[in-house]
Amino acid sequence: MAAPPASVDAPRLPPPPAAAGDGPDRPAERSEASCEDRNAESLDRLLPAVGTRRSPRKRTTSQCKSEPPLLRTSKRTIYTAGRPPWYNEHGTQSKEAFAIGLGGGSASGKTTVARMIIEALDVPWVVLLSMDSFYKVLTTQQQEQAARNNFNFDHPDAFDFDLIVSTLKKLKQGKSVKVPVYDFTTHSRKKDWKTLYGANVIIFEGIMAFADKTLLELLDMKIFVDTDSDIRLVRRLRRDISERGRDIEGVIKQYNKFVKPAFDQYIQPTMRVADIVVPWGSGNTVAIDLIVQHMHSQLEERELSVRAALASAHQCHPLPQTLSVLESTPQVRGMHTIIRDKETSRDEFIFYSKRLMRLLIEHALSFLPFQDCVVQTPQGQDYAGKCYAGKQITGVSILRAGETMEPALRAVCKDVRIGTILIQTNQLTGEPELHYLRLPKDISDDHVILMDCTVSTGAAAMMAVRVLLDHDVPEDKIFLLSLLMAEMGVHSVAYAFPQVRILTTAVDKRVNDLFRIIPGIGNFGDRYFGTDAVPDGSDEEEWPPRATLSEPERA
Repeated sequence: MAAPPASVDAPRLPPPPAAAGDGPDRPAERSEASCEDRNAESLDRLLPAVGTRRSPRKRTTSQCKSEPPLLRTSKRTIYTAGRPPWYNEHGTQSKEAFAIGLGGGSASGKTTVARMIIEALDVPWVVLLSMDSFYKVLTTQQQEQAARNNFNFDHPDAFDFDLIVSTLKKLKQGKSVKVPVYDFTTHSRKKDWKTLYGANVIIFEGIMAFADKTLLELLDMKIFVDTDSDIRLVRRLRRDISERGRDIEGVIKQYNKFVKPAFDQYIQPTMRVADIVVPWGSGNTVAIDLIVQHMHSQLEERELSVRAALASAHQCHPLPQTLSVLESTPQVRGMHTIIRDKETSRDEFIFYSKRLMRLLIEHALSFLPFQDCVVQTPQGQDYAGKCYAGKQITGVSILRAGETMEPALRAVCKDVRIGTILIQTNQLTGEPELHYLRLPKDISDDHVILMDCTVSTGAAAMMAVRVLLDHDVPEDKIFLLSLLMAEMGVHSVAYAFPQVRILTTAVDKRVNDLFRIIPGIGNFGDRYFGTDAVPDGSDEEEWPPRATLSEPERA
């Protein structure tokens, strides 16, 4: 169900029931109280009471459920929930993230409404994007004006709309973005930018959220938060004094000179393009419930089924040219015989698996770009050799089995950076879910070695590749390494991402009804870490992982 079309007569949702003390004489009481006492406590009392029509909501966040799954590392515990596939069997995004715009005057409660929507949605991968992050960088003269409260931050020209539009477009496409961090004390952008990724739902809030035509076209639902001007002034006074270190005279001067005229000229007129107008802001729980119901229906429409499509697609084609299988020498075949044998002890399984991993990674390095170079030997003679032609090599392991390949990579690549991606199969839906990721900075410049020990349908590998692409890693710089792959998995990855290099030590023909590789190797993680087998006998990892996960290094 799409959002209702914008119109001049946008539906205005009713205000919440009046609390004790509300009534016709309330504005007079507010005015008198503000004259008597301007301290923080009096400002708190000036705010309207929130409707009490329903019981308090249990505390939730967009990243957890009431009983959240846990990921414990050596340093911290991460509360997370899985993001289902956001792409189809072709590896492309079929539907964009749903973007909600929240407009309204300064201090109208937009951020509070946004957080209430996020909590009520109670789904993972919701991104809150604030327009305050996109103030333009001020010149020296403008900095001096701002220090004297004489610069108009409430004019459309104060915002970098080009950066806002490009950022929102990338988020809707499921890509990773960098968002500037604005310092309101110094009126400048901080050196470090914030990274946002994985938006199924984007909530964009700001005073000028509806002031740009191109930006409006990116918003799937537009909500205007309508709050009394007296309340907005009180909130602004409290915020600017307590949080931004400003004096009361400067705040009032700025409000009268810039904020109020800007609201009348630029902000209030945008109410006509809103799909929904919410009076009383965060106090209007009825409005928030209606918005959340609409959001849930949108999310249901965006659910994708990938694994079932992979089982029937592109399986009759010859193996792709991008596949390279380690030569099946007697040594390699002998090690496969040992690790495939169900009677092999855990110590032997680990030992020979590590040997195969080392051979596989050294084989993979031969596909990296090299260039001619000349060095001088200790005897003073020139030697015409080869050197790596890229910037850096980064390894990314798909937890938990892929983590076992990290020591072999470190052994042959000095100073390699390591990232991790945790992908688990949802036992109810059968779909892969992204639970956690941590990637090194500027990974888009690197050649990336993506590691997983077994690939059956290719669903988890495809999700990991999609994550790397969303972080701007070029497809032809991704190398997928696996000890054992099924033909189905090879075809799935190669069809969706034809430039990804696929390297393995062996390819088995079949996958059974439980998506287990036949003849296969069993559940690699269970055999390696000595944990119990998954009840359904699947090759896929279980949630939560029972092995202890180490915190990945970041360069």
